[in-house]
Amino acid sequence: MAKTPDASAAEKKRLADEKKKLKEEQKKQKKEAKKRAKEIEAQEAELSADDESGGFFTVIATIGIILVWVAILCVVIKLDVGGFGSKVLTPLLKDVPVVNLILPNSQNSGNISTENGGYTNLNDATEQIKNLELQLQQAQTDNLKLQEDVANLKAENARLQEFEDKQVEFQRIKNEFYEEVVYAENGPGAEAYQKYYESMDPTTAEYLYKQVIAQLQEDKSVQDYASAYSSMKPKKAAAIFEQMTDNLNLAARILKTMSAENRGDILAEMDPAIAAKLTKIMDPES
Repeated sequence: MAKTPDASAAEKKRLADEKKKLKEEQKKQKKEAKKRAKEIEAQEAELSADDESGGFFTVIATIGIILVWVAILCVVIKLDVGGFGSKVLTPLLKDVPVVNLILPNSQNSGNISTENGGYTNLNDATEQIKNLELQLQQAQTDNLKLQEDVANLKAENARLQEFEDKQVEFQRIKNEFYEEVVYAENGPGAEAYQKYYESMDPTTAEYLYKQVIAQLQEDKSVQDYASAYSSMKPKKAAAIFEQMTDNLNLAARILKTMSAENRGDILAEMDPAIAAKLTKIMDPES
């Protein structure tokens, strides 16, 4: 059965509305993808900071052990343990400024004192070195574990990013299909594709059929609302639309489905600010 000119015009208008809606959804998806990319970048920056802090702690622990060893060596020389300071180093370093300060005094030769380093004997100093070595080993182990955790988290972020990219790409391809095939100006329209989906395999058909049916039902509801508001007085309809500030998109769809005359009468009775917002939604490129 051939469609009347009015029906064809309404169909083209509905398809144009759907095309604009799809463009809005694409813009929203692009914004969400950019937001997700920034979140992933922030997570990676935080993980890199944790990795650097672990390496810094290891360097500090290593420097601490070296300084303790140097202090112990100075104590051994100063206390002249085994005659090392007086018999070996004194003849070599006694005339070197600053360095000769670590050489033992003649009255302290062969004795052990607690004036320097805070150790009563060499065994205490050696025990402290062992403790520091254990701490360094533990720090290195913790650092390796932290690096492993960082690597795992980076790998998980990469996996999630890949999944998200694929999801965005799928949505883009689906939207292009709707725009170029289903909702094209010379396309068969959603009703024809409804029949086509019914002949497909059950799993795929069920998914696609539900989407088409939901869209058709939603369009029918909007048309019913448009008819109801068109039959009302413009001032009364305008007052109702002004109360829909929490869902201006729906109000815009209803108004756009009306005739230009009815739509203009209602907008003229509305608050100018709200009317401007609705006009912008109905024609975002204006």
